[in-house]
Amino acid sequence: MTDRAFARGSAASRVFAIVMIAVIAVAGLTVGALLWEAQRAARSEAERVTAAIAYTLSVNPMVVGAVADDDPARATETLQPVAVGVVESTPADFVTVMDVGGIRITHRDPTQIGRPYIGTIPTSDSPLTEEFAGTLGPSVRTIAPIRTSGDIVGWVAVGVTVGSIGEAVLPRVLVAGGIAAGLVAAGLGGAALARRATRRVAGDLPARAVRDTLAAAASMRTLGEALRAQTHEHGNRMHTAVALLELGRTEEAVSLLTASARQSQMLVDDVAARIDGDPTVGALLLGKASQAQERGIRWTAEIAPDAPRSLLTPVDQVALVGNLVDNALDAAAAGPEPRWVSLTMARTSEDELLLTVADSGTGVSPHLRQRIFERGFSTKPAGETGRGFGLALVRAVVDDVGGSLVLAEGAPTTFRVVLPTEAPR
Repeated sequence: MTDRAFARGSAASRVFAIVMIAVIAVAGLTVGALLWEAQRAARSEAERVTAAIAYTLSVNPMVVGAVADDDPARATETLQPVAVGVVESTPADFVTVMDVGGIRITHRDPTQIGRPYIGTIPTSDSPLTEEFAGTLGPSVRTIAPIRTSGDIVGWVAVGVTVGSIGEAVLPRVLVAGGIAAGLVAAGLGGAALARRATRRVAGDLPARAVRDTLAAAASMRTLGEALRAQTHEHGNRMHTAVALLELGRTEEAVSLLTASARQSQMLVDDVAARIDGDPTVGALLLGKASQAQERGIRWTAEIAPDAPRSLLTPVDQVALVGNLVDNALDAAAAGPEPRWVSLTMARTSEDELLLTVADSGTGVSPHLRQRIFERGFSTKPAGETGRGFGLALVRAVVDDVGGSLVLAEGAPTTFRVVLPTEAPR
């Protein structure tokens, strides 16, 4: 499936694909770990077996006597059947008895008897375990000294070929394969259930449409809150003005209404002066100004006349600006005085739209700087609209058009958003 086809798929299909990819990855890692452990265990077992057999033979009176007799032909006649019997009755692939100089007395291939041992002969009297390629190929082997009266009179080497170790691992490979198949089967069932649950909520809508629906809901909520605040503020001023008129204090009533109109008009003028201004965002900012005043927060908005229009739809613009401003208002309201929030829109040197939202809040802890953009994470208690959704939605909106979202270092808390104004070619 190509990236473009994946992006166009329904949200339910994307959930199914993501769960399956995760399950297959986990199954692969599990099988890899099991095979590594099986190989390690088989090699460790080979080392233990060869060491045990080599030590047992090195202290066997028959072996010690035959080697100490200093008659190679008679020693071979005595010990070759013993070596063959040990190979047939144990996991060992070869048993080689040799004299102190490393000349073979026994060997799995009788034609090799009398020839020098291929491997490391220890310089000390301690047993040595190693992997070495001899006449039978690579093998894990242990060589132990044969002593009589404290002197070394010969050596006995016992080995298991690497091929035999691989054969020992094979049954564990089958078990690991069965475990992997079980994991994938369970994952397939879980992915199917996840797809069904997602489809019940989102139907066959593409993931982009689901995100747009969430953005639209967030936009309607923030616009509704802004308009409610603006209506509430104007209602309070109108009631106050009417009361002043009833008291005969006409000049004070006119002054109150004039100041209210002047503040709103200044923001309207800023929005209208923008060449590519969006009336929806303008209405939102008017409402947010009222919300700020209602909460005792000083509000400033600077919109450059040449600030360009981004690639965002009006719904996404409201979701982006509304969530950033809402977070700033909450942070400022909970922070020290003087409480303030500022917003700017300007054109960058690359003709992109730069949006900054800053506040006087206490800031974001260093260890939370990345987590604040995670869906479901929030430093505030859950409300009626849920928790941990706003900044995650903001990041999704910005990423969707190839923009950037950065929380600036230091104080004051400042979110910087750069939005492209032309679609990539």
